[in-house]
Amino acid sequence: MKLLPTHLRVSVLPAIAALTIGAAGDASPVIRLNQIGFLPDTVKRAVVASDSTVPLRWRVLDEHGKTAAEGQTTVVGADRASGDNVHLVRFDQVTKPGTYRIRISDQTSRAFTVRTGLYAPLASAALNFFYQNRAGIPIEARYAGGAQWARPAGHPKEIATCFRGADERGTVWPGCSYTLDVTGGWYDAGDQGKYVVNGGISLWTLQNLYERQAASGRFTFADGRARLPEAGNRINDLLDEAGWEMRFLLAMQIPDGVRAEVPVGPLPSGGPLTLRAIDAGGMAHQKVADRNWTPLPTPPHKDKEGRLLYPPTTGATLNLAAVAAQCARIWRRVDPAFSATCLTAAKRAYRAAVRNPQVYATNSFTGSGGYGDNDMSDELYWATAELWATTGEAVYGDALAAMPARSAPVGEPNWGNVAALGTITLATAPGIPQADAARARAALVAAADGFLAETERSGYRIPYATLDYPWGSNSSILNRAMILGVAHGLTGEARYRVGVVDAMDYMLGRNPLDQSYVSGFGARPLLNPHHRFWAHQLDSSLPGPPPGVVSGGPNSTSMSDPIALTMKGKCAPQRCWKDDIGAYALNEVAINWNAPLLWVAAYLDGGA
Repeated sequence: MKLLPTHLRVSVLPAIAALTIGAAGDASPVIRLNQIGFLPDTVKRAVVASDSTVPLRWRVLDEHGKTAAEGQTTVVGADRASGDNVHLVRFDQVTKPGTYRIRISDQTSRAFTVRTGLYAPLASAALNFFYQNRAGIPIEARYAGGAQWARPAGHPKEIATCFRGADERGTVWPGCSYTLDVTGGWYDAGDQGKYVVNGGISLWTLQNLYERQAASGRFTFADGRARLPEAGNRINDLLDEAGWEMRFLLAMQIPDGVRAEVPVGPLPSGGPLTLRAIDAGGMAHQKVADRNWTPLPTPPHKDKEGRLLYPPTTGATLNLAAVAAQCARIWRRVDPAFSATCLTAAKRAYRAAVRNPQVYATNSFTGSGGYGDNDMSDELYWATAELWATTGEAVYGDALAAMPARSAPVGEPNWGNVAALGTITLATAPGIPQADAARARAALVAAADGFLAETERSGYRIPYATLDYPWGSNSSILNRAMILGVAHGLTGEARYRVGVVDAMDYMLGRNPLDQSYVSGFGARPLLNPHHRFWAHQLDSSLPGPPPGVVSGGPNSTSMSDPIALTMKGKCAPQRCWKDDIGAYALNEVAINWNAPLLWVAAYLDGGA
């Protein structure tokens, strides 16, 4: 299942407005903090859930029981997002590497460490997530981290043709006369669909991380540093992983001269769609996926459903244009031939999208997610920005100058709102004219300032003050952290790095559930994601998740699965979550959620 479009989200704010504070239980303080620890040179905060209305005395004790720091909590007060009454402990002065605990009254926190290199294992594990979700290749124990995660190749030779017949709306699709070899790529999420929309933002994030590291000269994933079968090929391991997805996306492009029957223009709310024949050459299919939903669990190599190409869309085509243009820029000196292939595909896709600007995805196929999006202005802006940054050709610069997105406020990106990706490229890529780069930088810094302002309105001190937690809320927070990291790089101002740390602290345990949302990291890590192979909860012969997998997180607005429905209207937004394989609206995993986890972990490790 996928993040629902905004117009399908239902607010539950009236239901939670009556919730009272004190959800932590009695008046005893409960101390919540980053369960893997802190870097010596970063902000250090813990949150205490307590009904007390006056400050509480705290001490930080070292491993010998000696006081390393002490003070009084700051009373923040009632926090509607968590349902807690919140106090804040800040102990930045603890910089000496070691093991510590926080003591408040008769409560003692878990032990935590202060050390350098804290985020290197997390960055490595977050990258390995993508290897473990590869299609078309056996997943080997030596690269996956253990025999429990090894499996035969899923869909090892994927020659697919187009969906033919009636969909759930009653639209009769004619199919196509060709097949495409779409072997490879990444499985998207808990299911085994492979999507161009969503593959795009995920791949862009990995490629952007490489671009940033190339600019700084500090390569976290130099050849041989990651656990990959390509290690030793003299290509950066991050690029190896990105290339695996890029080649799949290239394979989803329709040959020239092909005509396809598709809906054109806004989609009606119900009933069969009217199809029109278009010149589809250069467009990209929306996805390749199963004809029907597979049950939980179904490891990829045991998937018996037919695999089909689903109709091309403008959104998928612009995603391909954007990341292929970025690919051409990155690979120019690494592999000139591959760079040229990417640029040719990017230009073909861009022309096809301009020729067919209103071919939208329909959510009327079973067996896979829809990723429906009826506004292509942000995708067009993103693709145009990437092509301009890569080619410098005036046609793209002139097109950008006329786009409203060029001067619109920046928000955190997600698969349906990708304008921020184009703005980041305009702000950071070499060769962009100074005035355009300055405009983009100012927009990103303004967005980062807005996120930091939200920190002050958040009880748990995260750059995210909403009371509407969407599907995949953790990725919203991580993508905000990415923009804060970009702002730090642009300005050198430490306050933006503080915001990144706050976001990661929340992911790793400083939240009202005392939960690390990342598998394998922290005292209470993610155990039971919604996934068809990492399904130990349902089948003891199958593994749980490997380290470095992030849950979608609390969801108070789209509570559609059976587990979420039992919680609807009964949980404060940050508590609308359960670690259960059946909770697909709360606990699915996805490539576009792990990508910013990787970016932010690498940034905190000094590599972005």
